[in-house]
Amino acid sequence: MTEGTSTWRLALLALLLTGSALALIGRIAYLQIIEHDTFAVQAAEEHWEKESILPHRGAIRDRHGHPLAITTTTFDISLHSGDTVNPEDALRAAKVLSPVVGKSVDQIIGLYNKGITEAVPLKTGLSFDAGIKLEQAYLPGVEVVRQVRRSYPEGNLAAQLIGFVGKDQRGLSGIEADFNRELGGRPGQVVFERDTEGRQIPVGNRDEQPPTDGSDLILTIDRFVQRLIERELENAVTQHKAAGGTIIVMEPETGAILGLANRPTFDLTNLNLADERQMRLYRNRAITDLYEPGSIFKVFTMAAGLQEKRFSPTSAIDCKGYVVKYGWPIRTWDGSAHGRETMTDVLIHSCNVGAVWASDQLGPDLFYRYVADFGFGQPSGVDLGGEAAGQVRTPKDKDWSPIDLSTNSFGQGLNATPLQVITAINAIANGGKLMRPYVVSEVQGPTENRRFEPVMVRQVVSPETARTVTEMMNAVVEKGENKMAVVPGYHVAGKTGTAQISSGGGYTSETTIASFAGFGPLDHPRFTILIKIDEPKDSPWGGMVASPIFRSIAEQLFVHMNIAPSDPGVLGKTN
Repeated sequence: MTEGTSTWRLALLALLLTGSALALIGRIAYLQIIEHDTFAVQAAEEHWEKESILPHRGAIRDRHGHPLAITTTTFDISLHSGDTVNPEDALRAAKVLSPVVGKSVDQIIGLYNKGITEAVPLKTGLSFDAGIKLEQAYLPGVEVVRQVRRSYPEGNLAAQLIGFVGKDQRGLSGIEADFNRELGGRPGQVVFERDTEGRQIPVGNRDEQPPTDGSDLILTIDRFVQRLIERELENAVTQHKAAGGTIIVMEPETGAILGLANRPTFDLTNLNLADERQMRLYRNRAITDLYEPGSIFKVFTMAAGLQEKRFSPTSAIDCKGYVVKYGWPIRTWDGSAHGRETMTDVLIHSCNVGAVWASDQLGPDLFYRYVADFGFGQPSGVDLGGEAAGQVRTPKDKDWSPIDLSTNSFGQGLNATPLQVITAINAIANGGKLMRPYVVSEVQGPTENRRFEPVMVRQVVSPETARTVTEMMNAVVEKGENKMAVVPGYHVAGKTGTAQISSGGGYTSETTIASFAGFGPLDHPRFTILIKIDEPKDSPWGGMVASPIFRSIAEQLFVHMNIAPSDPGVLGKTN
């Protein structure tokens, strides 16, 4: 090998070494300078752990403060590896843990000394107060895990109204979903140093931002009223072998809902969200499901005509049992002719022919103006999600026909929710004032309270007209044929409804919806009630099925509300 060749090889080797060194320096510079922020973030993510702290979800209570839904928070306590815990810290932790978890100090120290590699459970279901103290003690090697669940002190009471939450404690249905922001609060956050196995370093830094707990909701619901109507509805569905039903109780002067029940319902305390067959049971049928109100609607036809002075309670017609309108025969509900009858008699007999005559006196423009003013064909504005608007054809719609004016006068050919119907009846009980229905009366938060006051939507008819209609409805109860809604010792107002169910563009004669709407006492109404029983099998008539339910509920409400009888002498007597 020549000297020139050796020199060339040495130069090449030096060049390679220099290039490698420069490349290594460049790579180091790139990683430490250019990519510094990226790797700093990665290091921080490996060294620091961030966890959310769930807030305490607010309770749902009835108008008297009785809890309907509450959050129960317990704690699970476990011990992790003790290889990083010195004897002094282990002894201190053992003395704190011993009376809480029910183990001796020596037993706990023994667990520390074993150098365990997996978590050892010490206590499950620890109370909230005790768990908070342990959580704030930051004991080395001790893990404190919150377990949160929703519980229902009144069982399944008002299940569809209250709704339920998911595993993440977010509302999925009912009030739990509609007021999730208020009930749920805001989560907090804790940031702490962790070791290579992801465990919190006992003596490491820790930064905690506490959560903001959720607010309590105070409902307008009365626990006694709710349980009463649920029991009555359950009995009625069973007795009449019905497909289901709805009962609502409202406070006339405010529009506050005192009770709202639907059947069928679901087991709030034992949910199975994986069962798709249960999904149909979760909806609040009182605000989502539409039906034809039937003869209850005659009350609003009468109110409109009286307000416009198109007739009076004593205005009379000659009922022949039918009337032909635009080529269509419209008959009385039983096909019988009532002869000469006043407008009060029209309500007492629930005469379709008389209702058609009354709507003719109004004409389409006035009739449908009052239909809208009573709240039909539009949402009521209730503070619950999923409310249906209802369906009303008017002369402005292409598919409206003059025959609709006649059939709508007695509640056929239009749809409404049970809540819309009771809200409209409630306007008669409240001197003609239509109130916006509501369920939540107050939000009681950690820092402030909010109250929801009653809202009057409009004055639909005058107090005088409302009083006249009330007296006519009282005659329906006390002078009607079956008198099944009469409450001994009290004067009440009411109207039955028997609605056919539309099917395939027509109506089926096999099934009906039996209903009754009323209020009492007559001189100063304290409650309005709507009963709706779907497809009763033994009797199709509202007077036979729903009227006795009204009587039973009203009797118990008079006692519960401490309302003195207007005629004490008849108490105890039966009709």
